[in-house]
Amino acid sequence: VPLPGSAPAMEKTELIQKAKLAERYDDMATSMKAVTQQGAELSKEEHDLLSLAYKNVVGQKTYTSDKNLQLIKDYREKAESELRSICTTVLELLDKYLIANATNPENKVFYLKMKGNYFRYFAEVAYERCNPHNPIRLGLALNLSVFYYEILNNPELACTLVKTAFDEAITELDTLNEHSYKLLRDSLTLWTSDSAGEECDVAEGAEI
Repeated sequence: VPLPGSAPAMEKTELIQKAKLAERYDDMATSMKAVTQQGAELSKEEHDLLSLAYKNVVGQKTYTSDKNLQLIKDYREKAESELRSICTTVLELLDKYLIANATNPENKVFYLKMKGNYFRYFAEVAYERCNPHNPIRLGLALNLSVFYYEILNNPELACTLVKTAFDEAITELDTLNEHSYKLLRDSLTLWTSDSAGEECDVAEGAEI
């Protein structure tokens, strides 16, 4: 006979198992969202699963949006809408459950860092709407590339983002802010060099 109050624990166990066995990150995210909404503080394994699921869901949406940016306007708008919806969901989970219930300082730092990451995704959507020569767009390009490089461990996409921003901005070099130009150029040079040990140190401090 089940003990009083044992059903939620069983449900949580089943949801965690589903998340681990999920073949799609969307399914993993759905399971971990349900776990989070139960209100109990997550273990390290559980918050790692949550972070992994949503990071890859958003990463897939971002890559698809970038790839089709110049080809299908309607698809881009749909992808951006999906990104905003996912980011809003994650931020709500962080504010309502995860940060509020965190008793371990390390867990709280993890969630606050995660919150910053998802605001960066919001910034990326806004970035696509800016003029290529706008200093704010250039700053976002550099900061987002650092995010891809440092957080998502995707140097290829980081370099592509910087190179695209650099190539678009260089067409009007006379109006380009010298500081912005130098940081973009230096980041691209460092990330495509063989000096892997120095890349991270410079990238962390590279913000416009």
